[in-house]
Amino acid sequence: MPGSKLEFTGATGARLAARLDLPDSPPRAYALFAHCFTCNKDVVAAARIARALTAHGIAVLRFDFTGLGGSGGDFGHTDFSSNVADVVCAAEYLRDHAGPVSLLVGHSLGGAAVLAAAHRIEGVRAVATIAAPADPGHVLRLLDEHRADIERDGEAHVTLAGRKFRIRKEFLDDIAGQPQSERIAHLGAALMVVHSPVDELVGVENARRIFETARHPKSFVAVDGADHLLTKRADAEYVAGVLAAWASRYVGEAPSPAEDRPAEGTVVVSENGAGPFGQRVLVGRHELTADEPEPVGSDGGPSPYDLLLAGLGACTSMTMRMYAQRKGLPLDRATVRLRHSRIHASDCADCETKVGRLDRIDREIVLEGALTEEQRRSLLEIADKCPVHRTLHSEVEIRTSEAAGA
Repeated sequence: MPGSKLEFTGATGARLAARLDLPDSPPRAYALFAHCFTCNKDVVAAARIARALTAHGIAVLRFDFTGLGGSGGDFGHTDFSSNVADVVCAAEYLRDHAGPVSLLVGHSLGGAAVLAAAHRIEGVRAVATIAAPADPGHVLRLLDEHRADIERDGEAHVTLAGRKFRIRKEFLDDIAGQPQSERIAHLGAALMVVHSPVDELVGVENARRIFETARHPKSFVAVDGADHLLTKRADAEYVAGVLAAWASRYVGEAPSPAEDRPAEGTVVVSENGAGPFGQRVLVGRHELTADEPEPVGSDGGPSPYDLLLAGLGACTSMTMRMYAQRKGLPLDRATVRLRHSRIHASDCADCETKVGRLDRIDREIVLEGALTEEQRRSLLEIADKCPVHRTLHSEVEIRTSEAAGA
């Protein structure tokens, strides 16, 4: 499992220590791992899960939260919200330097953190929690004997897992006010909940609450006999293997080699396994995702009509730009807004069809720049001549056949 140590800037401005574990071949996807409360990126469970995911072609970034492990900053000035923000910073770093994050994995309070961060990270298709509390406030039970001191003095030094940490009252206030149930209910990604029925630190009832609150697609895996930290090698490897196999269904197939890419002018669309309608769209070396919005689909990408409008909008803007360049017009920027609807034919005065319903696309164009009224009229006229616009207005023949081996 080749990997590299790296650093990035966390939510509080501190430099956070991280490790990027890579598969032997180009990654098919990128995952982010968030460790348990007061732990670090190198705990046994994190290392073994990273190894299993890389064996399935998924790269994994694991990092130390602010003030923990090899990361800078003061743990005493962090709280749950800053941990969530650290997860977002890690995802942004990975996106900018390697590839977008499609899988989030969190252990214990790290599981609560990835559930809270998922909606802030574009492109996440799957989330897995391991021994996670349903409510981040569950961690306050570890501080019961110190609560009075923290409330009275504003802070206290607490020994957790053999180490002393400074816990401030702001930490208590922040973690007690998290809208976790709402986040889980609107996760917008496939979910796998992993928990031990005999977990004495975070009871299995937390897994039940997470699972029942979440929407499909969701899965539950019980790791009978395992402790909270998965310290037994067999338990950690079991969880790692199951998680890797499950994630492979949602984070997409391995990148297509150049010879398997669609020829220029050909688009290939196939189901990606993310929800009932998720689609993988290959356009040359580019890969897109399409889906239906909730509640029909998982809202993992633009809908087919969204993509149709995007094609028309892009073509419109490009056509106006080419015309402006050719004519030397001072067009600074063009913005095209489109909306699709179905209307009664009788409501369209300029349409030949007068019976039933027909499709209508409303297109609004904003032109920025020191343009004269005549130049603006010319640009709007050329917009109607973009190739996609003409295709939509012309008679189109669509021939369907079954390909061998499809």
